[in-house]
Parts: sequence; structure tokens; C-alpha cells
Amino acid sequence: MTHLPSPPDAGFGHATTHRNRGRRRGLRAAVAVTVVTAVAAGGAYAVGLGPFAHDEAPDPAATAQARAFLADWAGGRLDSAGSRTTSPARAQEVLRNFTAGLDISKPQLTAGTAERAGDGTVRVAFTAKMPVTDLGTWTYRSHLPVQEQKDGTWKVDWSLSLVHPHLSDTAKFRLERADTTPPKVTDRNGASLTGDAHPSLRPVLAQLAGGGAGPRGTIRLVDRATGEVEGTEATFGKPRKQPADGPVTTTLDATWQAAADKAMTEQADGKNAALVALRVDNGEILAMANSPATGFNRAMSGTYAPGSTFKLVTSSALLMKNAVAPDDIVDCPKYLTVGKEFHNVETSSFPNATFRKDFTESCNTAFISLRGKLGDTELGDVAHKYFGIGQEWRVGIPSYDGSVPAPKDETEKAASMIGQGRIQANPLIMASVTATATSGRFHQPTIVPGATDATTTTPLPKSVVAQLRTLMRATVTDGTARVLADLPGDIGAKTGTAEVSESEPNNGWLVARRGNVAVACVVEQGVTGGGSAGPILHSLLSAVPGDPS
Repeated sequence: MTHLPSPPDAGFGHATTHRNRGRRRGLRAAVAVTVVTAVAAGGAYAVGLGPFAHDEAPDPAATAQARAFLADWAGGRLDSAGSRTTSPARAQEVLRNFTAGLDISKPQLTAGTAERAGDGTVRVAFTAKMPVTDLGTWTYRSHLPVQEQKDGTWKVDWSLSLVHPHLSDTAKFRLERADTTPPKVTDRNGASLTGDAHPSLRPVLAQLAGGGAGPRGTIRLVDRATGEVEGTEATFGKPRKQPADGPVTTTLDATWQAAADKAMTEQADGKNAALVALRVDNGEILAMANSPATGFNRAMSGTYAPGSTFKLVTSSALLMKNAVAPDDIVDCPKYLTVGKEFHNVETSSFPNATFRKDFTESCNTAFISLRGKLGDTELGDVAHKYFGIGQEWRVGIPSYDGSVPAPKDETEKAASMIGQGRIQANPLIMASVTATATSGRFHQPTIVPGATDATTTTPLPKSVVAQLRTLMRATVTDGTARVLADLPGDIGAKTGTAEVSESEPNNGWLVARRGNVAVACVVEQGVTGGGSAGPILHSLLSAVPGDPS
């Protein structure tokens, strides 16, 4: 154990560095920091001094002096605080070393009751709340003995124990700050991932590296002569959820992540937005990006109405029941009233449209007209059974796993057919939906290799998968996802426009699959999916033309 250089008589409180090359990383010093809860023994005044020993109330001047001492100490006026004691220079020195040495900022000292002892001393109890930089607050109780002087004034009778009951000529405090430098986080190929190079990963790197444990430290009471620990006064922070030794490997791909961050920066137009890219064959997350890059992780934990991108699930439910076929005529009027008036984007209409046309042009009224083909709980059952939505996903970091509740009435059932109502999802969920719809099998998304999978799903029929892939490809070549039509490869996609409220612009969605990668993007107040999310995914897929290794 090594000790940091201490100021004169810093033994009243200082930090040390402590390293252990074993399983855990050693404790690292931080400019002396503070301590947490310590319960001090408050003294009771002397007893057995006669029936009239405490009849006299404490002199108000004594209490006023104690309160003034505490106010000066809390305010950092240590010369003034010292002058109110029987040992001004010593008191000033100890108070300075105690607060500065343990990195205590802005102490909160609250006076309590005052009692007069048999020898005339007035004891004023107080509670100390000592904020320790970056760790927490050390709270304890002590008391001030105040004695009347020969000239009739009152002074705090100085002793180390009034600062803290355990502080003495033989014992002092030492702060040990744990090394909370997160271990290196790497991508699937061993490349380093940092917040500087990949801004969207800043909020999750700490979660990946150590479970978001945060700063940790301990306040020890030690023997002044030997340095041996006599007790633990306070402990801060939580232990890591995984060993800190060695790099933390993820499923992310540095190339895809860099392209995702760049696409967000250049194409999100300053709006709140998020995207996820993952492998179709196993659900491994290749990239996740948010705009703004810091703060709430919309990509993984957002709760949005997925709008027409959810028609992948609705279509699966309809096709599996043979309730509709791609070449069936399903009229697409401008409006349809089911308790409320529903309409298509820009109130478009396609008379005598086929279901294929309804899908590629994202006709809301056509899909709503088919609501009677599904039972009230059927859409949610399909989402849960085949797409894993609403089951517990163990991604490796916090995530929201979606909800498709049974509709409360016919109007809500109509809204559910087009991904509205109370249906909630996010880019993670919709990237997974896209992968499942175009491969036939759900794979729990993960961001760390070997994550536990507690889901239970059933594969989609191959015939349904083939139909969905054909419909999604037609949406790119002839429908609302034409923004991706100039890109090479057999890209399939689905746009979405999700209403938020009557007074706010719609959210824009776009999901797509190319090769072994499925992607999903949402842009808050983006109005349309092709117009807002389209440029973001176009930028991403242009920058990374091939599948990940």
C-alpha cells in the first residue's frame, strides 16, 4: 500500500492508493475523498450529580457560539471557526485537513439539542453531512462541548473527537478509492470501441464494461502509528457485475457502428432519431446509433408506435390464415371510419388495388378493412409466438422488448392493424421483426456473445416468408421505399408513418433487409418514413456495401 503525499498533519483524513493484482483490480487513490455513513456515539451528560444538577437551562450564549462555529466550518471560514475554540490554530489546521484531505465539499452541519452538564459544560449535538466528491455523502452525529471562560465568554472546548467521535490521537481516517477505469471494450473482430470514435456508444460502454457500477470507495479508520485498519466507516458504490480483467467483447462491428454514427450525424437533420442493425442469422447487434448521441438510448429502450412497419406482423397473421393473398383485390379508399376516421398518408387512394399494392403503398384503410379476418387477440399472439415481442429479451444491456396488447374496442383493433393504438416498439424490435419476417425464424437480439436466451418462438411458414420477401422487394422497386432503389443488392424494405398526436408531426420509420443484415430506423417528427429515415439508412447501407464477417 502506498500513500499519497500528505499536507502537514494530514492524518486527520487523507486518501491512499491500494492495488491488488489478484482477481479484483486494486483500489486507486483519488485526491482524498469523503466518507459515507458513520454512526457516532453521542455522549450523554453525566449522571448521579444530584437532583438539581440539570435544572438550569443552557446559557443561550453557549448555544449561539456552537451554532456560529458550525456555520463557519460549513462555510469554509476555518480561521473564524478556529477562533471560537479554546485552541484556534490547532482547530483551524485539523478542520482544514479533515475536509480538504478527504475531499469533502460544502459540509452541511445542523445543530441539535443543547444540554448543560454537571460541570457547567454545555453540550450541543449536531449532525454532519459530508459530501465526498464523486462518491456520496458521509453522514454522522457528534457534539460540541462549549465552556464558559474566565472573561465570561463561551468557547468550544477543542478536541479531535468533536470533529468525529472516532477521530483521536491514535486513530485517523483514510479514503481508499477503487479503480473504476472501465476495461477495454472491443467489437466482434477485436477492434477497440470508444466513445470518441463511436459517440452513440458512450451511454452503453460503461454498462458493457461494468454493469454501470459507477465510482466506488471506502473510508477506513486506521491506526496512526501502524496504518492497520481498525474499522470501516463508510462504503460507496456497487461492485461490478463482471470481472474487470481483460477486454469485454461485443457483437458490434466497428465499421457498421462508425457508418451508423456518421449517418445519424449527417442525415438526421437535428431530430431525435435512432437505428439498429443486426445479423439476420443469429440476432447479433452490429450497430446502434442515436441522435443526439448522448443521453437516452432510443434505439434499445424507446417506446414508439411502429406505424406501418408493423404491417410485417399484420401481413404474417393474415397470410398464415390464408385470409388474403398478394393478388387479392382489397380496395384502398382515402378514408375509413371505425369509431374514428382513419386515412392514408396524404389521403392517397388506390381503387381496386391488390393486397400487393396495398402493402407497397402502405395503404392504411385496406389493412383496417381486413380486421375482421383476425380474432381480437390474434395479432398479439402472432407477435409473441413468431416474433418474440413481449417476451423477456436478454440483450446484454437494458432494453424494451415491446408490447402488443389486446384491443379494448373495435377502434383500437383497427389502429392495431397499422401499428398504432397501444402497440409499442423501437428500432431494436423492428430490426428483429424484419429479420424474422425475411428469414422465418426469430433470434433473440444480443450485444454480447453467449447471452442467455429465455424466449420460445415458432418458425414462420416458408410460404409466408417467401411472400413477405417478395412484398418487401416490391416496396423498394415500386413502392414507398424507392429511396433505397438505387443501391445494389436484393434489398427489401417497409416504410412507416406513425401518428403521435393531432398537434405534432408524425414519426417516420423505415426497416430494410440486405443480405444477412436487417436494419430499422425511426425519426421523431420525421413526417414520412421514406423522407426522414430513408436518407439515414441509405447512407448506412452505402457506406457498408457487404455483409459483416
